[in-house]
Amino acid sequence: MPRNIPLILGAILCGIAALLHICVIFGGPAWYRFFGAGERMASGAAAGHWYPSIVTLLIACMLAIWAAYALSGAGVLQPLPLLAFVLPAITAVYLLRGLVVVALFFFDRRRLSAFWVWSSVVCLVYSLVHLLGLV
Repeated sequence: MPRNIPLILGAILCGIAALLHICVIFGGPAWYRFFGAGERMASGAAAGHWYPSIVTLLIACMLAIWAAYALSGAGVLQPLPLLAFVLPAITAVYLLRGLVVVALFFFDRRRLSAFWVWSSVVCLVYSLVHLLGLV
């Protein structure tokens, strides 16, 4: 069975994002700030609170699961439960997250920061890669 290259690429992208989230936990407050997590998360990490690490770890786990689903859809892994539903849902989540920048542009330009622009562009690219793999 031929492999679905776009979904393999989507899995790699999800894996990279998951690893970056893990690096942010170990990188500490400076990394939270650099990657745009916000001052609340950075200050919490600096104070030793568990909340920033737990939230970031949950995001990393979700992204790793999404990578596994993309690999499953690509035929690299055995079919995972609800694969036909989950892959389009992942694609939709990335697309909706990517479109946040459009909503901010039209409705709340004060919150339109470099973080929102770049993270939205990244999510739009991820959604397009996943969509290409689905098609």
